[in-house]
Amino acid sequence: MAACRDHKSELPIESISEALGVSRATGYRSLLPPVTRIEPEASLPRQPNPRALLATEREQVYQTLNEDRFVDKAPRQIFAALLDAGTYLCSVGTMYRILASHQQLRERRNQLSHPHYHKPEILATAPNQVWSWDITKLLGPAKWTYFYLYVILDVFSHYVVGWMVAPRENSELAKALIGQTCDKQAITTNQLTIHADRGSAMTSKPVALLMADLGVTKTHSRPHVSNDNPFSESQFKTMKYRPDFPARFGSMEDARSFCQGFFEWYNWEHYHSGIAHLHPGTVHHDKVPECLAKRQETLAAAFLAHPERFMRGMPSHEVLRDAVWINPPPAKSTEPDRL
Repeated sequence: MAACRDHKSELPIESISEALGVSRATGYRSLLPPVTRIEPEASLPRQPNPRALLATEREQVYQTLNEDRFVDKAPRQIFAALLDAGTYLCSVGTMYRILASHQQLRERRNQLSHPHYHKPEILATAPNQVWSWDITKLLGPAKWTYFYLYVILDVFSHYVVGWMVAPRENSELAKALIGQTCDKQAITTNQLTIHADRGSAMTSKPVALLMADLGVTKTHSRPHVSNDNPFSESQFKTMKYRPDFPARFGSMEDARSFCQGFFEWYNWEHYHSGIAHLHPGTVHHDKVPECLAKRQETLAAAFLAHPERFMRGMPSHEVLRDAVWINPPPAKSTEPDRL
């Protein structure tokens, strides 16, 4: 492109560019004087802002923000409290910047560490090995009035072994009900485990001392885990979804009368899906063999009368499970470990 830089050349820039195989714009750019690159001067060190706090003042603000009286307050609240005390340390924005430099913009208090609660794993293989008990409210005749229904349920048979309607939730009442029910069921030492949630009556000292005296093991659900006490919850649901369950009870006698009829039905007429559609009373009082034998006789007679109607051969009744768990342990894998 030397010819292009020759200002005395008589050839037009178009011809020169075409001969050299470059664009006309490139030819014109070659006529421009070379650009001299100017190296930037070394940056000067940044001067501190004359309005900034000194290091000692920042440390004082940091210590103040973490005092016991301020550790759970927001910077704006601390700022207002200091002003009321006749003290000004810095602006609210500066407080936030100081907290950010110490990674304290979230929670600056020492957080409560909640204890780890073990998941209860309780097994029942026969009646009167594990009971579950709970208390539910029954609406009274007026708004904000309640009656309290205490129910003790056998986990294996689903049989209601004891119940009571009371005007309040009380540990002494619970103690009396548990003691009377244990006597009625002839519970012996180290025979029974009673499971409940963590309500005040369930965790009370009178109830704990009674169980210790009776040789009864007590267990509790984990906090806020309703699945740890599923049998009592299911029984309450069955009761409250009954068509004849009233919206409100007119009196204590009303509530007791209803419960008397309901628990008689629940124990001796209700076909419970959890126990092979047997009555809870049948399972609890060891009448299962004769009941299932009768069912099998009926099925056998139906099969002999019309075998063509049973494609899979002789039908059989449901089998009562031999173990009931509250939170069964996880199944162990049978696969061999892989290397």
